[in-house]
Amino acid sequence: MSNRKIVVALGGNAILSSDPSAQAQQKALEDTAKHLVKLIKNGDDLIITHGNGPQVGNLLLQNLAADSEKNPAFPLDSLVAMTEGSIGFWLQNALQNALLDEGIEKEVASVVTQVIVDKKDPAFENLTKPIGPFYTEEEARVEAEKTGATFKEDAGRGWRKVVASPKPVGIKEIGTIRTLLNAGSVVVAAGGGGIPVIQEDNGYLTGVEAVIDKDFASQTLAELVDADLFIVLTGVDYVFVNYNKPDQAKLERVTVAELEEYIKQDQFAPGSMLPKVQAAMAFVNNKPESKAVITSLENLGALIASESGTIIEKG
Repeated sequence: MSNRKIVVALGGNAILSSDPSAQAQQKALEDTAKHLVKLIKNGDDLIITHGNGPQVGNLLLQNLAADSEKNPAFPLDSLVAMTEGSIGFWLQNALQNALLDEGIEKEVASVVTQVIVDKKDPAFENLTKPIGPFYTEEEARVEAEKTGATFKEDAGRGWRKVVASPKPVGIKEIGTIRTLLNAGSVVVAAGGGGIPVIQEDNGYLTGVEAVIDKDFASQTLAELVDADLFIVLTGVDYVFVNYNKPDQAKLERVTVAELEEYIKQDQFAPGSMLPKVQAAMAFVNNKPESKAVITSLENLGALIASESGTIIEKG
């Protein structure tokens, strides 16, 4: 089956391994692009999303290290935009070269994406997402007084700034993304969960200090472009239950109801596999005739050939 509309959410390991240099990340994305091109070769229309956690963290440290009156550090929404731009450039460049190698003529475009969140989202009252460097309690107190930011103790390792992690409710550039897709372009969008913006009463959009979960932003994008398939890429070929235990079992085909049971049993780690599973469930719940897949980048060829990976259906 070809000419499906597919949203592929890249995991962090598709961009950054251990070396945070631009060259190493570009090299990782060259390898990533070779796998993604298999879907394009199959005749599928592709929208690609990606994470930016390590990159935005590193850029924040660079900004803080150089922070001065003449060169002030940028706020988080601007840093997200900057990493969306740089990773988008690396990814579109790698994909263009991979398409050239395959003799496929296709345009690739990155869209710096504003993702709308609700200013009344309870996440703005309950800040949970740690970002940036660790501070001592005293340093954190000084920083909080200076900047008005909130700091929390992070698992005994020190104090860190915390920001909101609101749920996405819309994507400002969705019309542009659909236009590019309908023109046959490969689109890179909603990088790092997108730039969080709130809509003011006058309709203006304003950037906010927040981090949107990239899996939920990708799911929102998949719904808004009416995707046939939502692929969430991670470090493993399958989702497992009883992970790393003697009775570990891989999930091949699974329904939303079965996953709900596994969630009740705390089978999936919060902050890693759980949001991926929840995003996949939300997508098929809202579009019951579609499918979601959680698998690894390396398994994409097998997914095309034989539907390998954890395939989630409404049931």
